[in-house]
Amino acid sequence: MIESPDTSGEERTDHVVGVGPHPKPWPTDAELDSKLLADGDRRNVLDRYRYWTQEAIIADLDTRRHPFHVAIENWQHDFNIGTIVRTANAFLAAEVHIIGKRRWNRRGAMVTDRYQHIRHHATIEEFATFATDRRLPIIGIDILPGAVPLETTSLPETVVLLFGQEGPGLSPDAIETAQLVCSIAQFGSTRSINAGVAGGIAMHCWVRQHVFATE
Repeated sequence: MIESPDTSGEERTDHVVGVGPHPKPWPTDAELDSKLLADGDRRNVLDRYRYWTQEAIIADLDTRRHPFHVAIENWQHDFNIGTIVRTANAFLAAEVHIIGKRRWNRRGAMVTDRYQHIRHHATIEEFATFATDRRLPIIGIDILPGAVPLETTSLPETVVLLFGQEGPGLSPDAIETAQLVCSIAQFGSTRSINAGVAGGIAMHCWVRQHVFATE
């Protein structure tokens, strides 16, 4: 078993993340990383994963992942993708799908992309084929004429939540591909909300319906 180092007598500092070297004798659990045990673990991971190898963390997450997927278009190098990936990791999405350009800004992901399955699709058509082959309904999230309120929509348990880019929103091809488009209720003066924020709201909506509703 892992013993957390005693920090009761240490001065706390807000900028220090994680734990230092593990006191000896070191535990011998198979999921532990000897380098992290020796040097300390300053990664942005839950305490239960301290000193674990990256592979062991991914394997453990894979036993608990939720069956919803998230997709976002990337035609103009959208900076929201990192936020989408980080949020998908927090809500334990099955996969994140990036449609369009392969490269994306990883800064907003805060290294969570190391633990989140990410799949690239060059075109909307390629993405749609993937979803169809796996019987994954595609639900777009955007403020469009004819969109139904996300707040009153029952989301399928196995689904892909599809987001467009900041500014233009879902592309015409993406709208055509989606079986349904949902909008998020807004009450202020702005025309739309940030794509990364919309992603968090939609994913949490799925969690409320399919995780907490069954407890």
